[in-house]
Amino acid sequence: MKLKALVPTGHGINCELETRRALELGGFREIDLVHLNLLSRGEVDPADYQCIVFPGGFLDGDDLGAAQACANRIRHSRVNSERLIDRLAQFIHRGGLILGICNGFQLLVKLGMLPASDGDYTARRITLTANERGRFEDRWAHLAVDPKSPCVFTKGIERLYLPVRHGEGKIIGPDEETTRSLVESHQAAVRYASPETGEPTMEYPYNPNGSHEAIAGLCDPTGRVFGLMPHPEAFNHRTNHPHWTREDLPEEGQGIAVFKNAARHILSA
Repeated sequence: MKLKALVPTGHGINCELETRRALELGGFREIDLVHLNLLSRGEVDPADYQCIVFPGGFLDGDDLGAAQACANRIRHSRVNSERLIDRLAQFIHRGGLILGICNGFQLLVKLGMLPASDGDYTARRITLTANERGRFEDRWAHLAVDPKSPCVFTKGIERLYLPVRHGEGKIIGPDEETTRSLVESHQAAVRYASPETGEPTMEYPYNPNGSHEAIAGLCDPTGRVFGLMPHPEAFNHRTNHPHWTREDLPEEGQGIAVFKNAARHILSA
């Protein structure tokens, strides 16, 4: 089987090339970089792919809030009488995988495709807002992975160390119970962790944005839709690591495991 992935581009997305490389290293052999306008006009059909990855960037300059303008565009884009957001929801229901990284995660949340706890991929439940300290954070973060999560992308991974670079990464819900329930339901697949204990933490800078329940990434109940603020595509080789000249590291960066899991799931489905 030829693994085929779609990587949307345009309107401020700027990590598409790194994302394509990570998919290649993960086992995908056909990766199309497609402008969002072509998706909106129906010139490219999501159904032709097995995996869609929304990369990081600054969609529409983060006007109206990170990814909000693009979320509005996707909600109102129609192909004949069908909305693009409904076509994406159908893609998920047919078994497709969707990964959103940083700005891509913000987009999935603003669309309502995450956390989708009730199976509705069009109703927004939570948001990502300005970092607790009110500034852009550019650093590396330790992540604890929930072994009980249904997340396809984190299967078999215990911990991750990945870079973050964002200004709006704080996950909040309408109340504390909402974010707590995401942890209890194991949809909080990755959480910011202390490097000493490996346990989830609210302590800065280990939790760089003050995200509630230390949530760094979420999946839907099926585990096939996953979004996270840290960048797995940015750790694809040992030389990406900040200590690569001082530590004996594996050749392959930790982030590639996320993409290999996606490929493995498709091949086994």
